[in-house]
Amino acid sequence: MRVIYFSLDYTPHDHRFLSALSETEHRVYYLRLQRGARQTEDRPVPEKIEQVLWKGGRREFRWSDLARLTLDFRRLMRKIKPELVHAGPIQTCGFIAALAGSHPLLTMSWGFDLMQDAERSRLWRWATRYTLRRSDFFASDAEVTRQIAIAFGVNPDRTVVFPWGADLEHFAPLPGNTGALENGITLLCNRAWEPLYGVDVLARAFVKVAQIRPEVSLLLLGDGSEGAAIRQIIERGGAGEQVTFAGQISQRDLPRYYHMADLYVSASHIDGSSVSLMEALACGLPCLVSDIPANREWVRDGENGWLFPDGDAGALAARIIDILENRQGLTRVRHTARATAVEKANWKHNFGKLLGAYEQAVKDA
Repeated sequence: MRVIYFSLDYTPHDHRFLSALSETEHRVYYLRLQRGARQTEDRPVPEKIEQVLWKGGRREFRWSDLARLTLDFRRLMRKIKPELVHAGPIQTCGFIAALAGSHPLLTMSWGFDLMQDAERSRLWRWATRYTLRRSDFFASDAEVTRQIAIAFGVNPDRTVVFPWGADLEHFAPLPGNTGALENGITLLCNRAWEPLYGVDVLARAFVKVAQIRPEVSLLLLGDGSEGAAIRQIIERGGAGEQVTFAGQISQRDLPRYYHMADLYVSASHIDGSSVSLMEALACGLPCLVSDIPANREWVRDGENGWLFPDGDAGALAARIIDILENRQGLTRVRHTARATAVEKANWKHNFGKLLGAYEQAVKDA
């Protein structure tokens, strides 16, 4: 099957999808819509994937380019003659593919496109509805986004939910690792420093914790547009010496950082099935995450992790202190966290659901 895989940029998620597709019998053509200012993936595009040069993918996407890119996408459709177009996010790549008349079209949500972008304005709502009603199949990583898509007009019988999951061999518990509980507790967060991920909420919570529990440390990975504000919160709160800013970490080295921590924390305001959360669970790392719909699909409070009210830095601080004062719970949750990942977050198994959706979309077209 000839497949066009059309994505916003080139990220670790794209590399994972393309690597898995390269191991199938499909002939896959990769189009990127933009080349963003921050490149988060340094591995080359897998060898068997045919990267297509076109009028997109050379700079950040601009809406003024929409007509030009749609016409060029139509040209590529005539040239490649794909049997399936896999496109997402919805209001950019999916929208262009729909405008170009792509069929069969499998539109894939990236989470934020339905949980945030779809309600930006009347125009964005229209683009969302236009794209989804012209999609032959819809793929999502969480039930919450599937339900939003159905409300926008997707046929519920032509949908698939598949959590993107984790490589359970690469992300696995370190034998004999019980964390650094004898000397304190290390928190880990590797979410991007952008408004929707709530790293500023974690920073404010950590300052409160550090003032009364000096044995607690925070390992912050990544960076982003809120970097200066987050560092300022920590420094002004007097917690600078208890925070390690590790920067951007490669996928190859990432498990080592999960193993260095005792508790994974995500204060994200909007999420689908978070890959970072699934990686942490796979490593047997207890997780404390915001109480939002997608996180509740993965974390059962007090069983395989903990929840706290979204956006509430005080409640997050209190929950961290409570976990610290009941450390035996961390050991128990380590086992249930890994079990959750094995049951629900197996990337190799979950990817098969997407391939099944490919076949169904082509069959129904």
